[in-house]
Amino acid sequence: MKNILGNINKAFDHRIRLGIMSVLVVNEHADFKTLKELLGVTDGNLASHAKALEKEAYIKVEKSFIGRKPNTKYSATKEGRLAFEKHVAAIEKLLRT
Repeated sequence: MKNILGNINKAFDHRIRLGIMSVLVVNEHADFKTLKELLGVTDGNLASHAKALEKEAYIKVEKSFIGRKPNTKYSATKEGRLAFEKHVAAIEKLLRT
């Protein structure tokens, strides 16, 4: 049991971070507006949770302009995908025990 719990990742312990990663592992990328709408969160909540995932190097953030409007695009890094897959596998194991 201790080994299973060792794979639970604290970076994904909040529903918003879990949601961000869930969207990004099945899509190549997502922009701020899309994530905000899909997750039903405020700008501040999304920004702070995305920053936490970026700090762990689990997501990559690209800022650009489309016309005159700023656009922020997020994508999962290789490390982020692997960490998320391990986290989900650990939860699945826990549910089976």
